[in-house]
Amino acid sequence: MLVLTRKLGESIAIDDNIKIRVVQIKGKQVRLGIEAPRETKIHREEVYDSIQTQNEASAGLTADKTRSVSDLLKNNK
Repeated sequence: MLVLTRKLGESIAIDDNIKIRVVQIKGKQVRLGIEAPRETKIHREEVYDSIQTQNEASAGLTADKTRSVSDLLKNNK
């Protein structure tokens, strides 16, 4: 993990098209501004984890349905 120290108003660059700027520091919280292409997906970690869990559950259901249809087709032969 790369750890950087930035002051209020300073930023870091990721590749040529993503910039993260320290916008506000208030107590123990830091507010970050992110400039990135519109197609770049940016989520808080807890939201990203929830999306991943839902996607995995959905993929499991799809696999179960595919097996069920496959079993039905095999049984009808």
